[in-house]
Amino acid sequence: MCGIVGYVGNRQAQDIIVEGLRKLEYRGYDSAGVATLLDGRTHVRRAVGKLSNLANLLKETPLVGTTGVGHTRWATHGRPSEENAHPHTADGVTVVHNGIIENHLALRDELRKAGRVFKSETDTEIFAHLVALESARGLSLADAVRAAAARVHGAFALVVMREDSPGVLVGVKVASPLVVGIGDDEAFLASDVPAILAHTRRVIFLEEGDMAVITPQKVTLTTLRGEPVDRPVRVIDWTPVMAEKGGHKHFMHKEIFEQPRAVADTLRGRVGREEGQVFLDGVKVEELKSIKRVVVLACGTSWHAGLVGKALIEQFAHVPVDVELASEFRYREPIVEPGTLALAISQSGETADTLAALKEARNLGARVMAICNVLGSAIAREAEKDLGVLYTHAGPEIGVASTKAFVTQIVALHLMALGMGRARGHLDAQAVRTELQALSRLPKLMESVLDDDAQIAAIARTMLGTRDTLFLGRGMCFPIALEGALKLKEISYIHAEGYAAGEMKHGPIALIEHDLPVICLVTQGNGYDKMLGNIQEVRARGGRVIAIATDGDKQIGSLAQDVIYIPQCPRFLEPALAALPCQLLAYHVADGRGTDVDQPRNLAKSVTVE
Repeated sequence: MCGIVGYVGNRQAQDIIVEGLRKLEYRGYDSAGVATLLDGRTHVRRAVGKLSNLANLLKETPLVGTTGVGHTRWATHGRPSEENAHPHTADGVTVVHNGIIENHLALRDELRKAGRVFKSETDTEIFAHLVALESARGLSLADAVRAAAARVHGAFALVVMREDSPGVLVGVKVASPLVVGIGDDEAFLASDVPAILAHTRRVIFLEEGDMAVITPQKVTLTTLRGEPVDRPVRVIDWTPVMAEKGGHKHFMHKEIFEQPRAVADTLRGRVGREEGQVFLDGVKVEELKSIKRVVVLACGTSWHAGLVGKALIEQFAHVPVDVELASEFRYREPIVEPGTLALAISQSGETADTLAALKEARNLGARVMAICNVLGSAIAREAEKDLGVLYTHAGPEIGVASTKAFVTQIVALHLMALGMGRARGHLDAQAVRTELQALSRLPKLMESVLDDDAQIAAIARTMLGTRDTLFLGRGMCFPIALEGALKLKEISYIHAEGYAAGEMKHGPIALIEHDLPVICLVTQGNGYDKMLGNIQEVRARGGRVIAIATDGDKQIGSLAQDVIYIPQCPRFLEPALAALPCQLLAYHVADGRGTDVDQPRNLAKSVTVE
């Protein structure tokens, strides 16, 4: 998830673009760049790291020109570096891009054979070369972009300018956001409204497959096939702060609602449903054949994802899995035998304990692999080249309490388990095909859960005065009980504990008293009847049951004071769906109590010290 800004008008573009990028820096902060046109030539400035580095560079060597594009990057293809920073150029064509071009490897190979020379590792540069080739045939900028877009597959928002077309920008939207801003003798393109709100409140939200050609005086909208389309001009009444959060009150709430998109991006390009294949870009699946044991190394939320992954890998790949707290792993004498895979899971890729545990496992002879969200991070660099890194595509996560990173980790582990099971011969093509078809439905199923936000907020209001809460789950929902309790305590400061429901009689039952909220994950998988028994035990002691149950459950309504339903689904999708009500419940309780939801006390986004 990157940030794009484009400008055409009568003012100098540089400062307008940098100001817009600053409003979008929450979308990416690996690197940034700006390009402008002046007298038929493109001038580019790029810098690694936060936007302030680019701003300092532009103070020393400013850009002049009234047509320009800018970009703040969240790396997906190619490590964070100056050469991989956007904008990318080829033969007078300049491109900025948000998203993933799935067929980039095939196109890169084809273009190299045609004599094209690449200066970066990114998939974006491919599009610049494709537009340059079409331009060489004499096509207009719009037609060249249209022809190039017909050759790429994936999810992308693109903005393109060309040296022989000053005062013109072309934008394309395919499964990634892009908005047009309309000013007085000027126009804008941006990934999100905050980038342009200081200059105009009149916007057009592009829809799927739209292409926009903007000049200072005119906006022309067509489909990628060239058919004219008409989109309404909307007047935005958000404040600038609200705009950064997409109209949500907090970044955490926004990121909870971004999860269907994040899951779709994590699946995109990796699911061969027809062939019954999993394509784990960056991971050599064949290398997993010889693995005899997996040791997951993780902390906090990532550790909970690892517990879900244990069930998935053992089910689909028939390989034993141990899930270790990375902060404890080095302080005993762990047994690492030949054939052991150490799998580090981390959102940031910089978690100090996880990094140290991974290095220790390697020293003991384990092979090492990683699942993380940040390309080129320290943990990603530790992974073996022969195994690789399985990246989630959650995009930047601003809220300290992890939401979309957690769910995309579960999805990545599901894909890994299927790929490993297929490689090891424990799954045939039909079995993988069935699972992948179910996974592909997950984003839509998640959207249906998020539709219950108002109901969950109402339930949360009944919990505002509570001091303690229990979360109970069985099987694959036990890790979700742990995660739900962690979310609640992180942001609301209410004491909360997650337990395997079968352990309730072994101690936690002593805590149940009148009106104690007990969140019970009672989905209709294995252990359903036993969960009903646990609920009866809670009720007998005066506890207040809030159930997260499967749609269509006829029994739960008579046993629980409140019920939040998730859609019927294969049992291996239940953890990802059941996590959403837990996240929303924690969010609304914290918001109702007036805590700092996005930056809770004493916590940091990445724990980079032990």
